[in-house]
Amino acid sequence: MRHRNHLLFATLAAVWGSAFVAIKAGLGTPDAPAGFFETPVLFAALRFDIAGVIMLAYAVVATDRLVPEGRREWASVVSTAVLIITLYHALLFVGETDPAVSSAAAAIVVSLSPVLTAGFSRVLLPSERLTPLGVAGLLLGFVGVGVLAVEDPRRLTVAPGLVAVFFAVLAFAAGSVVNRRLDAALPDASLEAWAMVIGAGLLHLGSLAVGESAADVAVTPRAVGALLFLSVAASAVGFLIYFDLLARLGPVEINLVSYAAPVATAVVGFLFLGEVIDTRTVVGFGVILAGFLLVKRRAVAAAL
Repeated sequence: MRHRNHLLFATLAAVWGSAFVAIKAGLGTPDAPAGFFETPVLFAALRFDIAGVIMLAYAVVATDRLVPEGRREWASVVSTAVLIITLYHALLFVGETDPAVSSAAAAIVVSLSPVLTAGFSRVLLPSERLTPLGVAGLLLGFVGVGVLAVEDPRRLTVAPGLVAVFFAVLAFAAGSVVNRRLDAALPDASLEAWAMVIGAGLLHLGSLAVGESAADVAVTPRAVGALLFLSVAASAVGFLIYFDLLARLGPVEINLVSYAAPVATAVVGFLFLGEVIDTRTVVGFGVILAGFLLVKRRAVAAAL
């Protein structure tokens, strides 16, 4: 059983880490645009069109209750759809259109989510307190993002794409804490399925609102492959593995996947996109990881 957990953990880290590369591959850059470069929000919407249908089918078979009941459960679904599916993914996909944002850099900023979740918990969940070392860990996380975002320390120029990714992570962390506060009894698979379906609709509306058009999508094998990987492997299969591991390992150990995923991103990004990891990226990752260990030091020690 322990080896099975390790294998699933490694698979999840590889799949979720590769997702950042798939996003970049489907978007491209201004100098080498790919299929969805002009329509990043539509790209995210199509991802959850497919993933939402798969997750709904799975929830019908695997759970004892598909449809949310009462205000608390619907509030949990809607908050997840708005914050985690819509805002997080719209900002992440837009952020990765920036040529200054490698797939590894995006993954590393996203690894800040457990640290930011602890910060939001301090505000929204009064029972959870941040110690002075926890506050130091939270600040270290911000420093790590700053190391990644500042392109030229002499001029303090900031990569706009990384700013977008940072706000994406803020939305994700807020959504996670709101869900914990609501503490709905709806099965996780059902909650995620409805959130994906609703989130896909909101992403389509967002795509129209910013003037994107399906006519601007270049349907290429690379774009289609990236979309299918994100929809099936990263979203549907990835979340199913996540739910399985969450039940077996608990929230602290499963959070560590956020720090294994960027390693997979770096390897896959190098192999498929030729991305090279620079010193600034490594230092930023190390600082964010140190912040996480300070915030979660007791829980990590207990888990180990």
